[in-house]
Amino acid sequence: MRLLTLTSSTTDPRERGRSIGRAYPEAVRRSAELYRAHFIALGIDLDLADEITRRSHDLLRQWHAPLAEESDAMADAADVDRLLVAAVGARTEILAAAEPQREGECSTAVHVPATGTAETIQTWDWHSTLVPFGLLLDYAPATGRRAKLFTEFGTAAKIGVNSAGLGLHFNILSHRDDVATGGVPVHAIARRIIDEADTVADAVALASSATVSASTVFTVTERGAADRRPSAASIEVSPAGVAIVHPGDDGWLLHTNHFLDEGLSAGDTMPADSTTAERYTHLAAVKAGMTGLDPLERAAAMCGGDGTGAAVCMRPELDKPAHEQWETLLTIGIDAGSVHLDVYPGMPADAARRGMTRF
Repeated sequence: MRLLTLTSSTTDPRERGRSIGRAYPEAVRRSAELYRAHFIALGIDLDLADEITRRSHDLLRQWHAPLAEESDAMADAADVDRLLVAAVGARTEILAAAEPQREGECSTAVHVPATGTAETIQTWDWHSTLVPFGLLLDYAPATGRRAKLFTEFGTAAKIGVNSAGLGLHFNILSHRDDVATGGVPVHAIARRIIDEADTVADAVALASSATVSASTVFTVTERGAADRRPSAASIEVSPAGVAIVHPGDDGWLLHTNHFLDEGLSAGDTMPADSTTAERYTHLAAVKAGMTGLDPLERAAAMCGGDGTGAAVCMRPELDKPAHEQWETLLTIGIDAGSVHLDVYPGMPADAARRGMTRF
């Protein structure tokens, strides 16, 4: 995956969308084409995919019109059908029409110290054939406010931080109540949290206000101040409801791709042969060694003594079809104190050895 960067100073979502489409039309086009082919490979009827897309985009427009307008403007500027770009934005909602996949996306570890800002790291695991390009966007959600995020071209956001000191990590989940009817895209919920939330409570309120058809978890961190400690929470969202998971007594909050809330976990449909439990167990085993480190040291500590063989370093199984090959495409940490993302397009073991880019 090649990481492309863009800085935008406009607060107009339509102009922001146009700037992305004008700057990287081929990336927008390829993302739309590759996801179209991916849906076919998964056996999803394209008429159904289009129906889910229209419903999701309509619900997004009702819930928060600026993000729908940004998507449409990006598509227009890149000369790509609006529906195809919106389908990338609603790709999680469309994937609810397929059988639950053997894997999920991502392993996240967040430590909340007594003072200062949370220490965070996440891997993003997905299909490399779908993401030749990733976007790092530095932008102005509103006058006097800055934010930075990583995402795919067409999805509103995945991981980001804003100048209020709030950071967000993103992991996909799977629940028996997920339905192929369309809902507010979970990636758009992530984006609105990055755009608007100042606190964990703000993020919970925004996530709870959306009607969803697919499940996910937003792990949010809130920068500390003179009058309050930093805080964090994992907001598990599904059509069955919303649940909040808090850090343990040691200040650590871990998440992979299964529900942690007791009530929602009863409906978890992540397949038994997924590595989500193995990755969570690995994080629990190495978390103590990740405290108080800089980003490169934290990336190395995330792997522990297993190095590139760690459970959180996912390699593709080349004997499988492309849509069944999972790979760690990104290692990323959030520095809410300075409003930066530390990124590397690959596994944390390689990030520790080769260095990360501060964005």
